[in-house]
Amino acid sequence: MSGSDARALSRSLLDLCRMRKLTIATAESCTGGLVAGALTDIPGSSDVIDRGFVTYSNEAKRMMLGVKPTTLATFGAVSKETATAMAIGALEKAGVDLAVSITGIAGPGGATPGKPVGLVHFAVAARDGRIMHRECRFGAIGRSAVRQRSVVEALRMLTELARGPQAPAKPRRETTSRLRPRVARTSRRSPVKRRRPPRA
Repeated sequence: MSGSDARALSRSLLDLCRMRKLTIATAESCTGGLVAGALTDIPGSSDVIDRGFVTYSNEAKRMMLGVKPTTLATFGAVSKETATAMAIGALEKAGVDLAVSITGIAGPGGATPGKPVGLVHFAVAARDGRIMHRECRFGAIGRSAVRQRSVVEALRMLTELARGPQAPAKPRRETTSRLRPRVARTSRRSPVKRRRPPRA
């Protein structure tokens, strides 16, 4: 994962959002604004990117994004619950269509039991109610590498939600349900034939 990966993803995401008329906000902790930086590095990104929140401390997460103190106290800053609350908070505060959040342990310090260096939680929230969470364990690959990989992952998740919901399974269910009545009709004819032999 390199800077060129992030740049390519940023370009394609911005093009997709322009086509679908979507706006984006970011809420970042361990990446410190790198996702917003990657997106705004592309000329013309202002028609898609609304704002970015850099909420490094727990106090910032509470004040700027509305993360509840009980969420932080119960699950910790680096957790699925906090990441989800950050994404929803950014979505609501900015009034955009999509919001992404990142919270993790880039290292070299900061690890706790069960939460090693390289652990990063991501969440993406959409205006239509869709929410996606992802946990990545990059390992102790270096602070810079963890942050760079986090940027790429966040851009990928934004792209997934920007493409919109997909439901290809519905037509298949309809075709299988139509076949069942035909089987039932043939089974009804067979018992009628069996009743003819006993005449005596």
